[in-house]
Amino acid sequence: MDIKFRFMKFRKIAGIISITIFLVSILSLGLRGLSLGLDFSGGTLLEITYEEPVSLELIRNTLEKNGYPDSQVVNFGTNLDVLIKVADQDGNSSIGENIFNILNEQGISGELKRVEFVGPQVGAELRDQGGLGMLIALFMILMYVAFRFQYKFGLGAVAALMHDVVIILGLFSIFAWDFDLTVLAALLAVIGYSLNDTIVVSDRIRENFRTERVLEPIDLVDLSLNQTLGRTIITSFTTLLVLFALFIFGGELIRGFSLALILGVLVGTYSSIYVVANMLLSMNLSQEDLAIPEPEGADFDGMP
Repeated sequence: MDIKFRFMKFRKIAGIISITIFLVSILSLGLRGLSLGLDFSGGTLLEITYEEPVSLELIRNTLEKNGYPDSQVVNFGTNLDVLIKVADQDGNSSIGENIFNILNEQGISGELKRVEFVGPQVGAELRDQGGLGMLIALFMILMYVAFRFQYKFGLGAVAALMHDVVIILGLFSIFAWDFDLTVLAALLAVIGYSLNDTIVVSDRIRENFRTERVLEPIDLVDLSLNQTLGRTIITSFTTLLVLFALFIFGGELIRGFSLALILGVLVGTYSSIYVVANMLLSMNLSQEDLAIPEPEGADFDGMP
């Protein structure tokens, strides 16, 4: 069969790139951590609409002078809408009302659209339970793929999923993007998306290893990737069309969610081609590993 693209020709280069980005992500997460949103860190969020554009620096200085030095002030959608985030201060649920009154007293008055408060204990519970849920999901995936295919495929699938999740978290850490519950939900969706692509590729690799007896393992992997390439490109492209539409037109509330999914689709597509296949070849996957065992007594079927 014709193999158009020799993906595994560049597997060592891809492996170096993956390991480098993975280690940089781990380093950033260890040194800088994540910029946790209010869902996890606890605090107060205000959305205020003004009739005319106001200076964000003026709002920051006003809040700093009145005891809120670490406030985040950004435009929300348009330059008339302002989003103010204040880190938790001993679980005080009246911070939102205090800030709004301070701004009114300083002549920076507008219409209060919403106030959200998350206590520090609730935020910590959400963070811990979310992380535990992700670890359980990865473990269950390892068990499923190992049972469905073979343990080498299970290790390859989990390595690809960890690769995707850590790199996305690393990018959020490096660029200090807010990490909240919507981003965590996107990460879990990325796990499902990447796993689906991994299962398709793994199934084709297993089938070719069982039916093709002439080609070498590296050629069988290339053949399998070429056979699934069209499906991978179409699925990723159509998914990205929707996600870019959400990112551009969906507003601030789901921007982090759509951004995490966009990164997940791109990284997941890459990992299903290079990380999984690279791991299988590194573990010396052979046709003997996937041979269908003959039933007991098969040698005596022709005996009377």
